[in-house]
Amino acid sequence: MDIATQLADGLGDGHRGRPRQTELRRAVSCAYYAMFHTLASCCADTTMGATASRRSNQAWRQVYRALEHGRTVQQCSNSRIMRLFPTPIQEFGEHFIEMQRLRHLADYDPLAEFRRSQVKQLVEETADRLRRFETVDTSDRLAFSAYVLFH
Repeated sequence: MDIATQLADGLGDGHRGRPRQTELRRAVSCAYYAMFHTLASCCADTTMGATASRRSNQAWRQVYRALEHGRTVQQCSNSRIMRLFPTPIQEFGEHFIEMQRLRHLADYDPLAEFRRSQVKQLVEETADRLRRFETVDTSDRLAFSAYVLFH
């Protein structure tokens, strides 16, 4: 089940009718965190190994937790470096920046309002960026992981 399907319940697609702002805000925040945790897993998997039986779980967890929100946005904002990565990684980075900005609005600005159609589109775009990111060659994802963690 992808993120778009998981978050659709909070967007009023079912029998519940129009979603409340809290539901829309939660969906925006969850979409951002889906991106963040996908990247954190990628960093840990590509550097420590994706198979639990063949890695140190303590080391994997340490790399997973090393990813920083603000630093990742800074790195993704560096177009000079980002253009060296494959298109799906570039698009992931651009969307990551936008989703963090929107997550801050959703979580910290009590006057910010979201529309169902806007959030639905954001969720669908996030799901698309995640799917495309996962198709990138492991060596490119490793290079991107090293870039956001250590550069």
